[in-house]
Amino acid sequence: MDLNALRVFERVAATGSFTAAARHFHRAVSSISRQIRGLEEALGQPLLYRHTRAVALTEAGWRYYEEVREILERLDLATEALAYPDAEPSGVLRINAPVAFGQRQIVPLLHAFQRQHSGITAELQLSDQVVDPVREGQDITFRVGELADSSLVARRLAPMNYVVAAAPSYLDAHGEPRTPEALADHNCLLYQGEMGRQRWYFQAPDQSGSTPFEVSGNLYSNDAESLLRAALLGQGLVLFPTWLIGEALSQGELVPLLEGWRGEVMPGRRDIHVLTTERRLRTRKVRAFLDYLRESLAPRPAWDRWR
Repeated sequence: MDLNALRVFERVAATGSFTAAARHFHRAVSSISRQIRGLEEALGQPLLYRHTRAVALTEAGWRYYEEVREILERLDLATEALAYPDAEPSGVLRINAPVAFGQRQIVPLLHAFQRQHSGITAELQLSDQVVDPVREGQDITFRVGELADSSLVARRLAPMNYVVAAAPSYLDAHGEPRTPEALADHNCLLYQGEMGRQRWYFQAPDQSGSTPFEVSGNLYSNDAESLLRAALLGQGLVLFPTWLIGEALSQGELVPLLEGWRGEVMPGRRDIHVLTTERRLRTRKVRAFLDYLRESLAPRPAWDRWR
């Protein structure tokens, strides 16, 4: 079996595109297409459904892709360990993260990491959909909030700390809520995603659990950055994690409110985790990035040092 053809197939399957694979290998699309066709003929069955704008895997293609990807990963790992035992981390580091967290935090962290390790090329996929890191071929996946049961290796990076905040202009016009009950008299800007509209919970120091409070406002959105922008313009209050609003808090663009209570968007504490697989954890590039994250975020992330 032509190893080159397997690598081409893995890229076409991973990207869903002949064009993206051709760009990756610096080859013509027609050359990529011919190689895939040759692989299908050798196997005696189609691996891809071909559409005008994209390609999709057949059932046989999915099975073959999962096997091929694992074989190529093992081969690359063995080659790296044998041929370059003392080499610097290098290669393509594939990362998946939620959109706002990726834009706000991962991009600058990745920038600094790549300055230290010039041999690393990063592929950063931002999505608020929960993806399967194994199927998507991701080296590193960031999860904000709850973790599903998984065979993946999970490392806790930092807690999710929420703060109620508003712009000084809003507080000048409407005053400051002194208790969670008072939020009923304020315009609260709420995130509204696949799980429904955000609810606000608060826990006083002398409470063992949090209590939900009914809040409402004149703007709901599935985009946290849009809600943050509206808050900065003085439209209302937000309850957001410090990784999203820590910079605005430190610069005085937002004012923290109800600091005597711990705010949440669901009962119980939530954390930020990074996920990978046992096999990928053995690669030099993944170990280096995880070590860099631990060093950069300990003992407390920069976004929690806004006071």
